[in-house]
Order: sequence, then C-alpha cells, then structure tokens
Amino acid sequence: MNKTITLANGNGGEENNELISQVFYKAFKNEILEKSEDAAIIHNGELAFSTDSFTVSPLFFAGADIGKLAVCGTCNDLAMMGAKPKYLTCSVIIEEGFEVVELERIVASMKIELEVNAAIVVSGDTKVVPKGSVDKIFINTTGIGEVLKKGISSNNITEEDVILVNRDIGAHGATIFAAREGMEMSSALKSDCNSLFPQVKALLDAGINITAMRDATRGGVSAVLNEWAKQSNICIEVEEEKIPVSDEVKGICEMLGFEATALANEGTFVLAVKREDAQRAVEILQNFEFCSSATVIGQVTQTHLKKVVLKSAWGTSRFLETPTGELLPRIC
Repeated sequence: MNKTITLANGNGGEENNELISQVFYKAFKNEILEKSEDAAIIHNGELAFSTDSFTVSPLFFAGADIGKLAVCGTCNDLAMMGAKPKYLTCSVIIEEGFEVVELERIVASMKIELEVNAAIVVSGDTKVVPKGSVDKIFINTTGIGEVLKKGISSNNITEEDVILVNRDIGAHGATIFAAREGMEMSSALKSDCNSLFPQVKALLDAGINITAMRDATRGGVSAVLNEWAKQSNICIEVEEEKIPVSDEVKGICEMLGFEATALANEGTFVLAVKREDAQRAVEILQNFEFCSSATVIGQVTQTHLKKVVLKSAWGTSRFLETPTGELLPRIC
C-alpha cells in the first residue's frame, strides 16, 4: 500500500480492497466482518445491519440526487441479504452557506424513497462546518432490516448456480460523469438509482432459490464478480454479449475508453441462483420497470479458481479483472 491515501483507494476496486483489508479488517477482525457481505447478519440471523456514506458530485443529476441515493444505498445493502429495510439513521455534514431550499429538496427525496421501502428514520445527527471544510453536503445512513430468508451469502456460491443481472449496467456511472463534465446528451440517459427491495421480495415470495445477491455500486459488475470468485473459491465464466448495456452507456464508454462492467450502478444487482430457478427469476425481474433486459450472463465453474473469465462472441476469452486506478470519483 502507498503511504498516503489516494482517490483510487475509494474506487471500489483493487486499491479499495487493499485499504480495507490491510487497515480496517486488520484492526477490527471478527467473524462477521470477514464475511465481506453487503450487510452484516446479526442477532442469530434475524437482523441485517449496514452503513454507508454518500459524497456524490454533483448533488442533483438525471434520475436522482444525493438524498435518494443515501436511502437507496443503505436499503439496497439490506435487501441484498434477503432483509426488509426497517429502521435508518441519517447523519449529515453540511457546509456553511448551503442553500436551505436544496437541503429541503434532498430531504424530500429521502422521504419518498423511505416510503418505497416502508422504512423510517429513527435517529440522526447534524453537523455544520466552515466553508471549504466539506464539499456542500455529505450524508451517512445506517440501516437495520428484518431478514426474510436466511443463508444468502456470497461465500456459498457453487457450480449449481448461474449468474444473473436484473437490468442494463453502468447507467449511474455514465450519468454522473456526463453531468460532472457538462456533456450535452441528446438521449434519455439517467441514473439507475432505485430501491431494490420490491424486486428481492418478489423473488423471495416466488420461492426462488437465491444463493447470493450484491448491488454493483463502486467498481461495478467487475468488482462484484471478482469478489464472489475469491470469496467462494470458484471461477465465474461470463458471456460478454449477454451483459446488457444501453446504447447511451456504450457510446460514453467508446468515446472515453471506459469499461461498462467497471462503471458504478445504484439500482443494478447481480444474483447467483440455482440453475433450475434461473429462467423463472429472469421472468419475475422482467416484470419490473427498467428490468426488461434482466438475463443470465454467466455460469460457475472450476476452470480458473478465484478468477472471472469474460468470453467474447468470437470464441476468445480473457480475465475480467477487479478495476484498478482512479475510476469515477465521487459517484456515490
């Protein structure tokens, strides 16, 4: 590790993993933390517990804002463990001079998204700091959820599972970059920021045998698949042509040299489900708005343990590595 923190240490990729493992995991080592799930499972498996901080720039962008992001981010982490979001805390650090009308707009977005999840904010904290001490506003949300299905874990994926995504990937990262750089888009590109619990509940209600779920935020789908391959000591083989990417995201990637699989998402999640339930899971997801492109993208093998293999339409293969370097800072 470097002797100083860089933006790459917060990208959700290799450097981020290195920072977490060599500093935080080393100091706070325990069985729950070492599972490296989206949320900790506590209280005899009955509760899920998660926290997240949000520093996106700009604060308002196509499809959402930092308020909606703050609620979706924590509620989605709970949902990925098969839990229903119930109670959240909300802590904010606000820069002196921040417009009250913008704060009210952010809080209104949070209120709407809380209602989508049938969750409530039960505690919080507010700090105001001198101008220049923080970039406008930072928000932290912590959530507790009721586990509806026990045993969902990214440490338990086997060759009996196949890999799905619930929708097209990369929309959030592409939207944030376009907004930050002032790019004029003659398209309907917007963030995928969305609460995922309704989709998860539909899958659980239908009895879909889910092994693992994870929302592909920082580091995108690449980071999720690589984390899973390492955690479960498996190889994940992905069909490149099956990964759904919108034309707008493809255009930005081609223009700027991005990989769609490394772009951040805020309403896109990856699932490992038992092979026999895969098609039914896809059909359930496709009933939701924006999820018409839900599909199976890969399978689990023992070919290259702890690796992700990306297979092209031309019969070639390459390793899909964990993203490295400075990706898109301040995307969540």
